[in-house]
Amino acid sequence: MLPLKLVQIGNSVGFVLPKEAALKLKVEKGDVVYLTDSPDGYRISPYDPEFEKQMKAAERIMKKRRRVLRALAK
Repeated sequence: MLPLKLVQIGNSVGFVLPKEAALKLKVEKGDVVYLTDSPDGYRISPYDPEFEKQMKAAERIMKKRRRVLRALAK
């Protein structure tokens, strides 16, 4: 467990992500992280859950319409 210190940023409150956490998440200054609900609280991730849903839908379509996509690629 890593403690996060809350700091005032303008009219908002933010936290400082320790270097160890940034390395483990593979993020650096300027990257976006996502805070999502989980059964035991919140989860911080560098991956956009909405993008993941869209990619799964695209994969289903590509699998189902493989012949059409192949013909369009010619």
